Amino acid sequence: MLAALWAEPRPADPPARVWRDWALVVVLVAGTFVEMLLREDKAWAPLVVSVSLVVAACLLWRRTQPLAAFAVAFGALLAFDVVRIVAAPAQGLPAGPVDTTGLLSIAGVLLLPYALLRWGAGREVALGLALMLVWLPVTHVADPTSPAEMVAGYGFFLFSAAMGAAVRYRTSSRVREIEQVRLRQRNELARELHDTVGHRVSAIAVQAQAGRALSAADPERALATLVTIEEEASRTLKEMRALVGVLRDGTDADLAPRRGVADIERLARPGGEVLGVRVQVSGDVDAVDSAVSTAVYLIAAEAVTNATRHAAGATQVTIDVAASRGQVRLRIHDDGAASTAGSAPAGFGLRGMAERASLLGGTLQAGPDPHGGWSVDASLPHTVRTA
Repeated sequence: MLAALWAEPRPADPPARVWRDWALVVVLVAGTFVEMLLREDKAWAPLVVSVSLVVAACLLWRRTQPLAAFAVAFGALLAFDVVRIVAAPAQGLPAGPVDTTGLLSIAGVLLLPYALLRWGAGREVALGLALMLVWLPVTHVADPTSPAEMVAGYGFFLFSAAMGAAVRYRTSSRVREIEQVRLRQRNELARELHDTVGHRVSAIAVQAQAGRALSAADPERALATLVTIEEEASRTLKEMRALVGVLRDGTDADLAPRRGVADIERLARPGGEVLGVRVQVSGDVDAVDSAVSTAVYLIAAEAVTNATRHAAGATQVTIDVAASRGQVRLRIHDDGAASTAGSAPAGFGLRGMAERASLLGGTLQAGPDPHGGWSVDASLPHTVRTA
C-alpha cells in the first residue's frame, strides 16, 4: 500500500492561475505591509516581510508545482525560525512576539498543505509532509507555546492537508464513476448496434442471396425480395442515424426495439434457398414485461442470424417460446453441424445475448446439442423487479 501511495502520479490537468489567485496574493501582500506598519515592535520587520512575500508568491504555483511551492514557503519559514532561535539570544532581540505566525497575512500558508495533497504526486506529498513535520517543532521552539496551542497548530495544518486529500479522493471517485458510466454506455450501444443494425444487415444479406437464387427461375419473387431489402435497408439507416446521434451529440434516442415475443413469428420462413425457420409460441406472452419481451425477441433473432452464418449444413431452425406464470423460456435449435457452429461463441453475438439475459435476472446457455445441432436455451423472469 505504501509503495502504491509513493508511486501515485499527479492528478491530470491542474487548473491554471486565475484572477482570484492574483487577488489573493495582492490581499496578502497588502495585509503584510499594513500589519507591519501598525506594529510597535519592528525588530524583525525586514525578515518578516520577506518571508511573508515569499509565502504569498508561492501560492501562485501551488497547483502546477505543489512540492516546489510547498518546499520554498516552508523552507523560508524554517530558515526564519532557525535564525530567530540562534540570533535572538545573542543580540538580545525578542523572538516570539514578532514571529511570522503573528501576522494574519501569513495564514495563506494554510493553503499549501491543501494544494500539496490535492495536486501533488505521492512522493511529493510524503516529502512535503516530512518538511512540515520538521518545521512545526522548530517554530514552537522559536516561539514557546502551551501544549494545547502546539496541538492546535498541528491540527490546523493537518486538517488543511486532510481536506486536500478528501477533495482529491472525491474527485478521483467521481472520475472513475464517469468512466464506468461511459463504459456501460459504450457496451449498451455496442450491444444495441449488434442486435439491431447487425441483425438487419444479416437479414439483408440473406434476402439478397435468396433474390439472386430466384432471379432466373422466378423474377417476380426476386423483385419482391428486392422490395424487402429496400425496406430493411431504410429501417437500418434510421436506426444507425439514431445511434450516431447518441454518440456524436448526446441526444436521446429510443435504442430499444419495439418488437417483442409476439413478433417472433415474423422470423418464421419456409426452407428452400435459405435456412427455414419454424416458430412455436405458447403461454400468455401478452402479459410478459416489455423489457423481457424485447429481450426474448432479440435473443431469438440473433440466434437465427448465428445459425444462418455458422451452422454448416443446417436446413431448419426451430424457435420455441413458452411463457408461464414466473418464467419465459426460449429455445432455439438448428440441425447444422455442431462442431462448426461451435466457433460462434468467439464473436459478440452470444456475449450480447448472455449480457441481455443477465441484466434482466435471467440465464442463457448455448452449445452443441447432445442430439445434434446447436441449441440456445434462455430463461428469463416473467416480470422484472425494480429496486
